[in-house]
Amino acid sequence: MTIGFTGSLFFTSRSTTLPFSALDTSSSPSPESLIVQQDLALLVAKFRKRLVVALAGAKLEKKLSMADIESSTDEIERKKKLSMDAIEHSTDEIEKKADEEIISFGKIESGNENQHSPGKRKKCGGWELASLLLVNQGLATLAFFGVGVNLVLFLTRVLDQDSAVAANNVSKWTGTVYLCSLIGAFLSDSYWGRYFTCAIFQLILVLGLGLLSFASWFFLISPTGCGDGMKLCNTPSSVGVVMFYLSIYLIALGYGGHQPTVATLGADQFDDSNPNAVISKAAFFSSFYFALNVGSLFSNTILVYYEDSGKWTLGFLVSFGAAIIALLLYLSGTSRYRYVKASGNPLPRVAQVFVAAYRKWGVTPATVDALYEVEGTESAIKGSRKILHSNDFKFLDKAATITSMDLRGPSNPWKLCTVTQVEEAKCVLKMLPIWLCTIIYSVIFTQMASLFVEQGDVMASKLKNFRIPAASMSAFDICSVLIWTGVYRHVVVPVSRSLTGNPKGLTELQRMGTGLIIGMIAMVAAGVTEIQRLKSVSPGSKKSSLSIFWQVPQYVLVGASEVFMYVGQLEFFNGQAPDGIKSFGSSLCMASMSLGNYVSSLLINIVMEVTTRDGGPGWIPDDLNDGHMDRFYFLIAGLTAVDFIIYVYCAKWYNGINLDTSENVIQSEEQRKEVLASLMS
Repeated sequence: MTIGFTGSLFFTSRSTTLPFSALDTSSSPSPESLIVQQDLALLVAKFRKRLVVALAGAKLEKKLSMADIESSTDEIERKKKLSMDAIEHSTDEIEKKADEEIISFGKIESGNENQHSPGKRKKCGGWELASLLLVNQGLATLAFFGVGVNLVLFLTRVLDQDSAVAANNVSKWTGTVYLCSLIGAFLSDSYWGRYFTCAIFQLILVLGLGLLSFASWFFLISPTGCGDGMKLCNTPSSVGVVMFYLSIYLIALGYGGHQPTVATLGADQFDDSNPNAVISKAAFFSSFYFALNVGSLFSNTILVYYEDSGKWTLGFLVSFGAAIIALLLYLSGTSRYRYVKASGNPLPRVAQVFVAAYRKWGVTPATVDALYEVEGTESAIKGSRKILHSNDFKFLDKAATITSMDLRGPSNPWKLCTVTQVEEAKCVLKMLPIWLCTIIYSVIFTQMASLFVEQGDVMASKLKNFRIPAASMSAFDICSVLIWTGVYRHVVVPVSRSLTGNPKGLTELQRMGTGLIIGMIAMVAAGVTEIQRLKSVSPGSKKSSLSIFWQVPQYVLVGASEVFMYVGQLEFFNGQAPDGIKSFGSSLCMASMSLGNYVSSLLINIVMEVTTRDGGPGWIPDDLNDGHMDRFYFLIAGLTAVDFIIYVYCAKWYNGINLDTSENVIQSEEQRKEVLASLMS
C-alpha cells in the first residue's frame, strides 16, 4: 500500500468538488446579504476543516489500533510517523484551499453583479485566446527573422567580415537565441509563470529591435544605401559595433525566452479535464509552427528584398513595429487567459532525488506498493498531477524507499522523496537521449541561415532585370512547411492511422525519425548542387552561371523535414514533461537548435583547421569557388546517418510518462461552479 493520508476540503461522497463561490443567485444580492453569505462561508470553511481533521484523526486511531494487534511495535511506530506526516501535509493543503475559497468568494460576491449568473460569467481560455497567441507568435517571428535571415550578409557587407567568420558568428548568435529558451522556461516554470515571462521577454525583444534600428541608422549604414553588394560601407565605428552586438543579443534573449513559453501558454488554454483537450493541443502545436512560418514568410521575401538592396534600416524598423504590435496584442488578452501557476524551482526537486538515492545507495529499493507517496489526486509538488511508478532507472527508487532513519525527526525531502518526485527526475533522464539525437538535425537546419545563403550569393540570381536575394530562397522552405503541414494532417495521418491503428497516425518518435531521414537527403541535395555550381564557374569569375533555383530541392526538403522533426519535438517534449516543468519540455526543442548551431560552428572550425594545414584554401574559404563546400554537406549527411541509428535504439528503449488518471478530477473553476449551482437548484 502507498503510505499517506487522503485529505480534502470538499465532501467526497460525490465525485465533484463544491466551492463556496458557486453559491450564486439569479438576482443581485444586497450588501447585507453579502455580509451574511461571507460570514456563513467562513463558518462553513472552518467547520469543514475541523471535521476533516477530526475524521482523519479517528481514522488514524482505528488503523493504529488494528496495527497493535497485527504488527510489531516498530511497525506501529513507522506507520504512525508516516501517517502523522501525511495528516500534517493534508491539513496544510486543507487550510490553504479553504483560504483560497473564501478569498475567491469575497471577490466574486463584491464584484460586478453580472458575474453572479453562471451564464454571464466571462469564459477564459479556449481557441479564441490560443488564436490570439498564434497571431502574437507570427508577428514576433516576423520581427525576429527580419534580422536573423539576412544577418550573415549584413556581417559580410556592412561589417566587412570574412565568409567563415560571418557564418560562425551567425551560428553562435542563433545558438544563443535558442539557449535563452532555457532561461525563459526556467523562470516560467519556477517563479514568474507563463504570462509574466512572455510579457517581460517580449519587452526585451522590442528594446533590442529599437536599439538595432537606431545603431543602423546613425552609426552603421554609411553612406546611405551601402551594403547592397555593390556599394561599400565605411568602416563602422567602435560605438556602432558595440551597439550592434548589444542589440542583436538583446533580440536573442527576448525572442529565445518568449517562444517556448508562449507555446506552453497556448497549450494551457485547453483544459485537461475536457476530453477534446489532447486533440486541441495537437492541433495547436501544428498551428503554432504554421504561424511561425507565416510570420517568417514576410521576412524572407519582402524584408529580405529591401535589406538586400541596401535599405537595412527600413527592414529593421518594420521588424521593430511588428514586435510592438505583437506585444500590444498579447497584453490585450490579459484578463481572459487561462493561467497555470508556477510550480516552484524544479532544480532542487530533481537534486533531492539524486541526493536521497545516493544516501541510500546500500539500501534495496522497496516494492512499488511500499514506496512513499502522499494520497489524494494531487502530488506533493504544487499544481502537479501524480506520476505512476515506472521500472526505468530503478536505482532512483531508493529515494522513495522508507527506512528507519526516515522515521526520526521531521520529514526531509533530501532524504525521502515521493514517487512523483522520483518519476519527475526519471522523466528528465529518459528525455535526454532523445533530445541529444535531435542536435545533429539542428546542424542541418542552421545551414539555411548561413552556408545556404553564402552558396546562393555566388550563383546566377537574375530573373530578367530582377535580382533574387539569396536569403529570400528560404521562402521555398517556408512554403514547403506550409504545404507539408496540410499534407501531413490530411494525408499522412489518415493513411498511417489505417496502417498502424494509432489515432495520431505516426507517434511523435516515428515522426521525428522521419524528419531525420528527410534532413539527411536535404544535405545530399545541397552537396550535389554545390558540385554543379563549381562546374559552372568560369575562370576569373566570382559567381557561377548555375541558376540559384538549383537550391530549391534542398530548401523544400529541409521544410518537409521540419514538419516531421520540429512539430514532433514540440508535441513530444511538451507531452512527456511532467506538469511542473512543461515550459522546460517546450524549451528542449529550442535548446536542440541552440546546440545545433554551436556544433555547426565547431564543425566549421575543425574542418577549416584540418583542411588548411597543407596551405590550401580549405573547404569553406572566403572565395567559395576555391573550396569544397560540397564535402562539408556530405560530412553532415554522414553524421546524420550515424545519428539516426543511435536514435532508433533510443526510441525503442524509451517508455513514456504515465500520469495518474484513476480519478476524474474536475480542474476547471468554472466547471466546479456550474456543478454546485446545479446541485443547489
